[in-house]
Formats: sequence, structure tokens, C-alpha cells
Amino acid sequence: MTVTLEDGAVVKVENNTCKRGDAYARQECVAPMRMVTAVAPVMGSDMPVSVKTAEPIPKEKIFACMDAIRAAHFTMPILMGDVLIRNVADTGVDLVATKSIV
Repeated sequence: MTVTLEDGAVVKVENNTCKRGDAYARQECVAPMRMVTAVAPVMGSDMPVSVKTAEPIPKEKIFACMDAIRAAHFTMPILMGDVLIRNVADTGVDLVATKSIV
């Protein structure tokens, strides 16, 4: 793909093969977003819980998100889909469990 920027704004996307590619290129050039996945210890369990952001967050917030995960103290029971941290790192996005620990 080729993205043309003028004054920090995307004016043209070329050589993409689908509409999703166009949308991705525009987003990536202006405000890159990423899903965050991690594992975190659970008090009382030998198994960590796997977690992810419910939606992509701004790339510059990844380290703050990871800091919030490391600072949290998760306890059982945890069910897949449970919101473990609301508005993680002030992103407006929740952190959810991707597996159950009971």
C-alpha cells in the first residue's frame, strides 16, 4: 500500500486490495491502535489468567496498560469474558479475561 499524507492528514491510499486495507492504512498513519494481550497472576491459583483489551487502544497507551495489568490483584473466580479492569489506562476500553480460572 502507498499512503499519501499532506499536513499530517491522509489524502490518498493506493494499492490496497480491500476497503479494510484502506481504513487500516488511514488509521495506522494518523493514530495507530493495537490490541493488548497478556497474562497476569491470580491470587490463590497456580495458573495465570490470559487477558486482552476489548478493543484496540492507542499505541502510546500500551505501556500504561501493561503497568495497570501488573499493578492489579486478580482473585478467583474469573470467568471468560469478565471485565477485570474498566477503562484500562484511561483508554475508554475494558480489559477482559480470555479464559476462566475457578
